[in-house]
Amino acid sequence: MVSGRRMLAELMELARIPSPVRRERAMAIAVMGKLRALDLHPRQDRAHKTFGGDTGNIIVHLPGSRRAPTVLLNAHLDTVPQAQPTPRLAGKYVISATDAPFGADDKVGVVAILEALRCVSEDGLEHPPLEIVFTVAEETGLLGARGLERSQLRADLGYAFDSGGRVGRVVTRAPSHDVLTVVITGRAAHAGVAPEKGVNAIAIAARAVAGMRLGRIDEETTANIGVIEGGVATNVVPERVRIRGEARSHDERKLDRQLKHMLQRFHDAACTAGASIEIEVEPQYRRFDLAADSPVLQVARAAVKRIGRRIKLDTTGGGSDANIFNAHGIPTAIIGCAMDNPHSPSERMEVAEFEVLGRLVVALIAAAAQQT
Repeated sequence: MVSGRRMLAELMELARIPSPVRRERAMAIAVMGKLRALDLHPRQDRAHKTFGGDTGNIIVHLPGSRRAPTVLLNAHLDTVPQAQPTPRLAGKYVISATDAPFGADDKVGVVAILEALRCVSEDGLEHPPLEIVFTVAEETGLLGARGLERSQLRADLGYAFDSGGRVGRVVTRAPSHDVLTVVITGRAAHAGVAPEKGVNAIAIAARAVAGMRLGRIDEETTANIGVIEGGVATNVVPERVRIRGEARSHDERKLDRQLKHMLQRFHDAACTAGASIEIEVEPQYRRFDLAADSPVLQVARAAVKRIGRRIKLDTTGGGSDANIFNAHGIPTAIIGCAMDNPHSPSERMEVAEFEVLGRLVVALIAAAAQQT
């Protein structure tokens, strides 16, 4: 039986373990210890070797008590870099004791899965074959999931516990996401003695960005310029500037048009000023759109009904490990996890809703066990 008190205690414990992106080793050790206490046999891959992390993804296979499709349950071990491991209980919420998020994203998801596994063990619940994947480095480009080899996964359908909103919210659509890096090289000169001999790379970047469509492009597409780095001193015309931006869309054609638009602005500005330009576009993940009658959503509907809630199918503008699993051919929905304002100083989690989340994970397992 799900214990809200046990879940809360475990969340407070794990949220006090620092686990920023690429530095999740202490968190991984704690979680593997909890899995072994349930007589499970976690293993880790070497995905972190590809991006400079200190520990790999955790993978656990649990044979089913009955024949049914294999279900993947996923959450990530890392937090955003600015998170502080300082959770505190404030009335009906867990909040941060500092002016930084405490890491509800995604310690909440990790604890909910652990609690469901305890219930399977303690209560002898019938369950399908389960595949538990706790990823690393999700908050920076889904690096852990991207480094996870498809051959290690057996699942037929999956659920990623990594989203805000009340329990019953199920995200079925997420966009594709590409990152662009542009380097503009002009010509350095003394800013006070001979500025006319210089070609100001920062000014070129500014003209390019000023002419771009950014922000909310339409209901399916967004774009942003997030980083501009350049210059060495106020008395030197800056020779080089590096710009990083992104575009996202639920429509690949719209994504392609937006990227071409952004790159054309950089090209035009650089050519007009006589500067050179280098461009790299790096795909991060691809879109997914789960069919309303797909088995993964049939199970989700049955599970939400079991806990007395109404399902709310939703769309997100962000990405998660679910994008990677869907790209691998494992239909995966994202589950709302009782979190509000993740990544922000006002991040919080409602305690009563957290227990409902634990019940939902158990209900998902039970509903999946009925599939044939």
